[in-house]
Amino acid sequence: MLEVEFAALLLKCQEEKCETRTLEVKSARKGCPEKLYDTFSSFSNQEDGGTILFGVDEQAGFQKVGVYDAHDLQKKLMEVGESMTPVVRPVLSVYEEEGLTFVAAEIPPVDIAERPCFKTAKGRLKGSYVRVGDADKPMMEYEIYSYEAYRKKSRDDIRPVEEATLSSLDPARLEQYIQRRKLDRPNFAAFPLPQLYELTGILREGKPTLSAFLLFCLYPQAYFPQLSIIAARVPGREMGELGTEGQRFTDSQRLEGSLPEMLNDAMGFLQKNMRTSIHIDPQTGKREDRAEYPADALREVILNALVHRDYSAHTENMPIQVTMFSDRIEVRNPGGLYGRLTVDQLGKVQPDTRNPFLVTAMEALGETENRYSGIPRIRRAMQEAGLPEPVFQDNRGEFLVCLYNRFEESVPAERQDDPKGILAFCETPRNRQEIADFLGVSSVSYGMKKYIEPLVQSGQILLSVPDRPKSPEQTYRTAKSQR
Repeated sequence: MLEVEFAALLLKCQEEKCETRTLEVKSARKGCPEKLYDTFSSFSNQEDGGTILFGVDEQAGFQKVGVYDAHDLQKKLMEVGESMTPVVRPVLSVYEEEGLTFVAAEIPPVDIAERPCFKTAKGRLKGSYVRVGDADKPMMEYEIYSYEAYRKKSRDDIRPVEEATLSSLDPARLEQYIQRRKLDRPNFAAFPLPQLYELTGILREGKPTLSAFLLFCLYPQAYFPQLSIIAARVPGREMGELGTEGQRFTDSQRLEGSLPEMLNDAMGFLQKNMRTSIHIDPQTGKREDRAEYPADALREVILNALVHRDYSAHTENMPIQVTMFSDRIEVRNPGGLYGRLTVDQLGKVQPDTRNPFLVTAMEALGETENRYSGIPRIRRAMQEAGLPEPVFQDNRGEFLVCLYNRFEESVPAERQDDPKGILAFCETPRNRQEIADFLGVSSVSYGMKKYIEPLVQSGQILLSVPDRPKSPEQTYRTAKSQR
């Protein structure tokens, strides 16, 4: 780190007086902090790594106190790195200011194929951490598994269903599928039927696979009760709001059956519960009824949830959730983004596929094109309908898609009040996750859109990086005139 960069980091820390997802501060005035492996682990396990700044005391209001001995501290930091698996090589820098010495340890990200990075002595399950806001949290068992599944190229979509037999599957559906796979493939069609079952992922080790169950069993939920969709219509903008008659849901269903059946039933549920608006063409005077959401976007979102969710034993008891609020639809499916794919890359790069056999089968059945066009189609359909950009969010062990409507327009910025006490909370600069935790909302994007954006537009909340609103380092603070 260059001296000018170090000086800028110190200045930013003094002004904002907070840690971030990529910045941790430690005093180290009286010696090397005892517990550093958790931050080494969490920074190594995220794409942009992170920096630990020594010589700043958080408990004293982020006062500059300097470190006890820069030489000894650097030695101990290298020892911490050596105690990790894989070994972490921090980039160390020393800076002097006002007679005080400061040390920065830049922790580089570990390649995803080598994650999770963990403290060797504690083991993978107890020594792996992830950064959540400004805190280091122990990784969930599923998060650890997801890295290992990617590294080992596990194929949970074709894991055998031990308690089942081929007779559990519908022979008519199987026959139709095999005939489709044989079309224009003479060499493939020459194989005997038992081998075709193995080649297409229908059987493994003589047992039907999970994919075969999800596609060709008349009632897969007899074996996997939670591999279903829970669909609900909520009368307000948040879960828990009641309707005019005190009801929590105006409609609620558990959708079961094969994947194609659940896809069709989910679309039926959404279309039944969608509102329509009437538009009159000023030129022709003709009336046009417009649905609340474009059907193309809804179908792609549901289809993606069904074929790209995690189907491992860790998540087989977690259904997909489709929730219609008055201002949006949320679709949550178990399992975050797979492999190296990030939210920013969705629809722009060819991703790793978590369930390749399942995706190929759905293509053969005519349910999906398997050409990576789903995300671009969702975005285009929302744009053509004059609706906001879809929100994609990769959470810990869960992927969220949020589609907003325009049936409930936001209150104009100049009339926004502050019923949640955000202005008082943001007198100290806060990041997105801290604000979401304060508001008690599960969707960070929703919390920002509903509560923060109006305050930003009215000038009551200021951004730390105004020229890059979506910066991962972004924090929000109350304008001085509002304090």
